[in-house]
Amino acid sequence: MQVKICGITRLEDALCAVENGATALGFIFYPFSPRFIEPRKAGEIIGALPAHTVKVGVFVNEKERTVRRIFDECGLDMLQLHGDETPRYCRRFEPRFLIKALELKTQDDVKRAAHYDVAAVVADARHAGLYGGTGKTSDWELARQVAGPLILSGGLGRHNVLRALRAVKPAALDINSTVEKAPGKKDAAKIKYIMRMIERQTAGDASPRVFTGRGDK
Repeated sequence: MQVKICGITRLEDALCAVENGATALGFIFYPFSPRFIEPRKAGEIIGALPAHTVKVGVFVNEKERTVRRIFDECGLDMLQLHGDETPRYCRRFEPRFLIKALELKTQDDVKRAAHYDVAAVVADARHAGLYGGTGKTSDWELARQVAGPLILSGGLGRHNVLRALRAVKPAALDINSTVEKAPGKKDAAKIKYIMRMIERQTAGDASPRVFTGRGDK
């Protein structure tokens, strides 16, 4: 089971996540997020990571040229569009390196997910105008109906991650606020604990690979 630890702002947190089995790390380039990171700092962290780590840039309603510039400058592997981006906007990027986050509230949202040509869809929850990282649980019943690879996010922690795995059977997990001391500052003990839980629960599972590096085939 692939796991992304999102909202990375410190090198020690990034290394802890990787050492405990995280496949991917998420760097949020949305200035209004409490986990925002400057591209320069993200690039410094990325430069110190093992080559196999998948680096994901998270953007919200950003201009295409800005996304492409940060993607190249920071050495990112994948893009995660977490705002109100349309299928037409998403088609400007290579599908196999693109993830689209959607809030699923109705059956129409599930149908809308099929219009995106992407490597995977993230099922997340929004709250009080925030695009993810809210700690709120996404709708698991709707999430399990999404066609194609699904990354489950939204308030996943030690209290519910095993139930989520059984209920939704996602291709991958995206974990953020539940392994923090404060927004943008991860808790090493929490990362280790939840990663062990996931590893034990999914050992032997043949989940598809959704987080891939630029050089992967």
